[in-house]
Amino acid sequence: MSISHARVVIIGGGIMGCGLAYHLAHEGWTDIVLLEKAELTSGSTWHAAGQITHSTSSFSLGKCVGYNIDLYSKVLEKETGQSVTWHGCGSLRLAYTDDELDWLRQTLSVGKALGFTMELVDLERIRQLHPFYNLEGVQAALYTPDDGHVDPSGATFALAQGARQLGAKIVRQCRVMDVKPEPNGEWRVFTEQGEIVCEHVVNAGGTYARQVGKWVGLDVPTTSMTHHYLITDTVPEFMTLEKELPVVRDDRLVSGYIRMEQKSGLIGIYEKAKPNAVWIEGCPWEAEHELFEPDYDRIMPWLENAMGRMPVLSQLGIKRAVHGAISHPPDGNPLIGPAPGLKNFWLNCGCQIGIGWGPGLTRELARWMVQGAADINMRDYDPRRFGKFANQDYQVTKAKEDYLLRHEIPFPHLNRHDGRPVKPSALYDRLQKRGAVFEEVYGWERPRWFTKDGLEQKDYYSFRRPAWFPLVQKEISAVRECAGLMDISAFSKVQVSGPDAAGFVDRLIPNRLPSKTGRIALTHLLNDRGRIELETTIVRLADDSFYFTCAAFFEQRLLDHLTFARTANESVTITNLSDRWGALALNGPRSRDILGPNTEAALTNAAFPWLTAQEIEVAGQKVWALRMSYAGELGWEFHASRESLPAIYDALHATGSAFGLVDYGSFAMNVMRLEKMFKGAGELTNEVTLPEADVMRFVKLDKPHFAGKQATFEAMERGPSWICAYLAIEADGVSDGNGGEAVLLGDRQVGSVSSIAYSSTAGKILAFAYVAPEAAQVGTNLQVMVLGEPRAATVLGDAVFDPNNEHPRVDAESSSPTKKVAAHA
Repeated sequence: MSISHARVVIIGGGIMGCGLAYHLAHEGWTDIVLLEKAELTSGSTWHAAGQITHSTSSFSLGKCVGYNIDLYSKVLEKETGQSVTWHGCGSLRLAYTDDELDWLRQTLSVGKALGFTMELVDLERIRQLHPFYNLEGVQAALYTPDDGHVDPSGATFALAQGARQLGAKIVRQCRVMDVKPEPNGEWRVFTEQGEIVCEHVVNAGGTYARQVGKWVGLDVPTTSMTHHYLITDTVPEFMTLEKELPVVRDDRLVSGYIRMEQKSGLIGIYEKAKPNAVWIEGCPWEAEHELFEPDYDRIMPWLENAMGRMPVLSQLGIKRAVHGAISHPPDGNPLIGPAPGLKNFWLNCGCQIGIGWGPGLTRELARWMVQGAADINMRDYDPRRFGKFANQDYQVTKAKEDYLLRHEIPFPHLNRHDGRPVKPSALYDRLQKRGAVFEEVYGWERPRWFTKDGLEQKDYYSFRRPAWFPLVQKEISAVRECAGLMDISAFSKVQVSGPDAAGFVDRLIPNRLPSKTGRIALTHLLNDRGRIELETTIVRLADDSFYFTCAAFFEQRLLDHLTFARTANESVTITNLSDRWGALALNGPRSRDILGPNTEAALTNAAFPWLTAQEIEVAGQKVWALRMSYAGELGWEFHASRESLPAIYDALHATGSAFGLVDYGSFAMNVMRLEKMFKGAGELTNEVTLPEADVMRFVKLDKPHFAGKQATFEAMERGPSWICAYLAIEADGVSDGNGGEAVLLGDRQVGSVSSIAYSSTAGKILAFAYVAPEAAQVGTNLQVMVLGEPRAATVLGDAVFDPNNEHPRVDAESSSPTKKVAAHA
């Protein structure tokens, strides 16, 4: 091999590696070398069934599949001359139950926001489209006519050819043996044919991704799971068909899909029992076009169902069984983005639906690498969403769980319980005894709500107003009328200290640096495109010490952002306190009355102003108390060593019981922050600039410099392509929305919902939505598609609760402020 240096080396020649080479080349980076140990597609890509559907309730993933279908059906063959064998046969997703029908309605709402062609069809229409399917028990189907399937190898070869045409180099039969960092920040890639020094390395290793990751100290969280599809003998009834039948996705009875494969039948099954993980200790390097013997006993119940659903297949033989390995991350979403803690080392792996999702995701990764940010929200795919808690046992357990859920209803807030808890907070046992229903956030167990009714979590799942709704409303009422405690230990907690800490932090943030010890600032960290990496609260602990807190899933992103921004001549120490410290929030009009008996600190406005922090003792424990409230009430957050938290919690409950103090969870908090018009992680994403997010009040444009300042000015000059609008939506008492819904101005789709919940305070559904600028004017009348039906909505200009922000600032001598609800709500 004559290549000694490249800008990018991609390890792996499947759909993900070739897709990235293609899109990097289209972004202008052509000094690319893709290395494949055998032949292109010879890992998992070649044995994929190749289907792709618009039927997804994920808005970001929907953007990818829409692009992919256009790429396969309209672009690749014309551009490269390589056949991809596109079959635009459409597809049907069946609904047997009311919940499945609601799933299709939710998908329809999201599809409308994405501009997809889809419709709910009745049994008569299903029979017209597919006369051979047994529809006993079926209520309806979602018909997506632009769906289809593609030849996986042909599509990958076309992407590779497109990359070559633009200057990328692809080297086959060249196994990578190791990767090591160079002193100057570059990487050295060791292969069977020589060494290459490069600026960027991409792990697109598929089933080898964990092994590739180990070379650089990473434990890449993927597990290989085996999946079957079967091809029948020729179907006589198919011989006279003039048009290919649509793919049928039967999640309930088949737990998979059935389609035509030329004039045969193809049945794919994700069995709901005994999931099979392989190569846990590593995929054999000699494996090539590897398949496993079919395990008919494992899939037989669903295979029998498939034959019952498609009687024309029931008397035919199986001429080919494909039983191959596919990568599954713990949550089922691909790993696309920066590797944790490593600069210019990227992950592009763990994609269980490589043909359906891969090209769109690799386009976004290419944008991320070249431009500094992707154009879709990458939160669900960023590899840094997993921490050290995701060890091998966790990975395998969660991958098996994910496999079993592949063809289950993706309910809103679906809670995956296997392998938990891995990071319980210091209050976990106490909260559990009080009825906490937990969710997992970056490994942490965080309460969603509290119940004592003994219902299982699954009893709460619904696309409509669920059984937990009245429980959450009680928590909100208690916080608004008295006070509530929330375990917020999951927050990321990072200290930045040292002689150069002030200057370091100041040049990173667009807001003013907290000027004195104890001052608090809310601000954002930006990338080079001026897009939002994360929102963070910064507390000045001392002249040379600053404390960052942000959402749990941004912990590694925050650490990387700070670490990579630090220069060699800056004396700055970055300390991750996230696991060592816990945190507790006390919110509500009686907060001062409950806190007062447990501390000697003065709590008046004069002694302890709003948006300041002090190191005090609570229940004999040293804490940093932050006077701030995400609920929009009088309140404090207490940040302390995790060992201190139980004593503080117990003391506050002992005092608060006389006042009606309650525990509350993240669902109540979400409603209260919407009532206060506080944006969250759904709004503050890598897709948007500060002007688009409408958070310019946290930006000091007179600062000489901050990271992303020039890009922010440019965004202001060119004007926003969309704006985050605050909506009040008519409620029907039945369904309150689930996120991703289309927003309409007249008959025109103008945006989509990012966050949504019902507010009893306002008597309306509240939402944030990114909409076209002409739709964002206060008072504009819009419609939001909730479960497929339009609801009247209005753009609001102020928070529906306490718009003048009086509650958090109330003084000790004042009576509790009257609840204020904006009249326009």
